[in-house]
Amino acid sequence: MADTLRIGTRDSKLAVWQASQVKDKLEQLGYACTLVFVKSPADRDLTTPLYQFGGTGIFTKVLDDALLQNEVDLAVHSLKDYPTLAPEGIIMAAVMERGPHEDVLVFKDRPTLKDKQQTIATGSIRRTAQWKNRYPNHTITGLRGNVQTRLQKLEDNNWHGAIFARAGLFRVNLLPENHQVLDWMIPAPAQGVIGIACRQDHELLKQVLTQLNHKTTELTSLVERSFLRTLEGGCSAPIGALAWVEGSTLYFKGGLFAPDGSQRILVDKKVNISEASGIGIAAAHEVLERGGSEIMQNIKNA
Repeated sequence: MADTLRIGTRDSKLAVWQASQVKDKLEQLGYACTLVFVKSPADRDLTTPLYQFGGTGIFTKVLDDALLQNEVDLAVHSLKDYPTLAPEGIIMAAVMERGPHEDVLVFKDRPTLKDKQQTIATGSIRRTAQWKNRYPNHTITGLRGNVQTRLQKLEDNNWHGAIFARAGLFRVNLLPENHQVLDWMIPAPAQGVIGIACRQDHELLKQVLTQLNHKTTELTSLVERSFLRTLEGGCSAPIGALAWVEGSTLYFKGGLFAPDGSQRILVDKKVNISEASGIGIAAAHEVLERGGSEIMQNIKNA
């Protein structure tokens, strides 16, 4: 293994924070590390909606390429952005303990949302679909950029609010007081989870990274991402999933939505933790059988 581990990361403030957490943990274990910064096409183009970049992997492919070309030794990701199947030659070797999983609404004035015309900003079709399902009279406007840029756009525009991942704002100390936790909104699969990828053949590094792996987060992320994979969704499909463990029980809730919010199919499960690994797949099949196949086909044909 190299004398200094090269940690690949995007260069946004949030991505650097996440990579620095991994760097600190590895240095505590006695390994020298350095950060290597890369930019994805979606980092350079802040106007095109994310779903138009062609599904999952828009923020991660450039880091995969850096791994495969031996430009970095490991790469740090927001796991919610990473495809459910890694490219050949790459493995998600560890996940860190999950941070906050919720979405939040950041607003200018305390909102009275019901039955009122309002404009809400988000670049996520998952958030858009769930918001329109709950508030069909509201207008949704697109929002791209890093956390700081999106907060500034909210300040500069005549919008009532904008939706963010709570973890992203919290981690860079930018969670404003004027926010509301959207406990009814189902988060993206693995939202709030930091994933660490490396090359499949880097046996020694895989053993090292195992020391950073959080077992409960690994299980809940696996369940959520298997739900997503079975529905064949990605950034272009409004799919939410959340799994959590209480004692010896794993709880799961998932949802598939029509992009315009006109339809939703929700599923809730609970199983003994010893039987949890297949629950995401089973939940996805239930959604498909209850009309999800038609929703997914309409999304693919759009």
